[in-house]
Amino acid sequence: MHQAQRAVDPRRVIEELRELHRLTGGPDGAQRVAWTETWREARGWLRGKLEEVEGVERVETDEAGNLWATAPGESERAVLLGGHIDSVPNGGWLDGCLNTLAAVEVLRALAPRRRPVTLRLVDWADEEGARFGRSLLGSSACSGSLDPGEVRDLKDKDGVALPDALKENGVELERMKESHRQLENAAAYLELHIEQGPVLERLGLPLGVVLGTFGVERHAVRFTGQHAHSGSTPMDARRDAFIAAARSAVEFRDDAARRDDVRATTGFVNVSPGIVTAFNGFCEMSLDQRALDAEVLADMLAVAREASGRIAREEGCGVEWERLWRIEPRPFHPELIELADEAVREVAGRSHRLPSGPLHDAAEMAPLMPTVMLFVKSLRGLSHTREEDTPEEDIELSVQALYRLAEKALGWVEKRG
Repeated sequence: MHQAQRAVDPRRVIEELRELHRLTGGPDGAQRVAWTETWREARGWLRGKLEEVEGVERVETDEAGNLWATAPGESERAVLLGGHIDSVPNGGWLDGCLNTLAAVEVLRALAPRRRPVTLRLVDWADEEGARFGRSLLGSSACSGSLDPGEVRDLKDKDGVALPDALKENGVELERMKESHRQLENAAAYLELHIEQGPVLERLGLPLGVVLGTFGVERHAVRFTGQHAHSGSTPMDARRDAFIAAARSAVEFRDDAARRDDVRATTGFVNVSPGIVTAFNGFCEMSLDQRALDAEVLADMLAVAREASGRIAREEGCGVEWERLWRIEPRPFHPELIELADEAVREVAGRSHRLPSGPLHDAAEMAPLMPTVMLFVKSLRGLSHTREEDTPEEDIELSVQALYRLAEKALGWVEKRG
């Protein structure tokens, strides 16, 4: 048996995942929403596990609420194992916490050994953004990309302001970016996650290697025509904003379908007047476009803008675009991708490389240091729901793969000096 399979105990990870779910979940799913009492309970439980790991000399919470465990090596240069224990409301038993608990198990195997490179685990605070709508909060503060002014006025559904919720958890918004000091000696970042999509299951594979996180262009597209009576207005005399929007949405979808591994989604549609006896003079819809290549993403946007303008003219309407949000593609490090591929093939026999549509904390680390992620299969592609699941044998393989990747990354960092 390979040393990795003796060194880590994947069954213990599954048992601890089940234990965490019993503590912080229920019939409706996981309830570890960041900055809540249940999340604090989960954090206390995790901290207890980390403090028991032989070779871990320091467990601390930084200014952004991120939890760190450090197993010093001969050098302060560090390989980081990242994850998040927070969940969405009624979430699954694996999203986030698998990466954290698998990393704890890898730490158990590697921390007691003499190592030339330091090994650190980080549990990022508020990856999901479930309470205040701002994802990657702790990791973006640590990376330095967070603008406190953009989140200061955020409130939850009960009207509680983000700065007040942070304060309840010992975090001051204005000091969150001081957590960047934790990355001073970081040399590589590794993260395991469930895929949250159907690709690996379709291929019949348990594990994959992530090429990077998609860039995102998110816009509101508004069409203006003239509403009028549905009975009295001939078809050739209509300026129907909904039809202009619907035709455009189909064009957006078809353009994405012609390309290789990109996404285009119309998520919401609002019409006015929205009554059965009139066609609509106004229609607003969203467009979310995603691609791993920045030039491809820019071309998708240009094509969508041209299509909407052309269709609006054909339907006698005007069209306006408003950018809601964007993030550039975050490709992962090619040498770490190769090492991850090796680790997956050693454990599972075959590997597959794929991009990540959802964002992860790794996207905040990728501009700062060599970064890579592993994916493990998600049944039916489901996540952010209590129906989320992955076969236990695949979870065990993912723990072994993360262990082997961590070993390889430690050696890689040592060689780079």
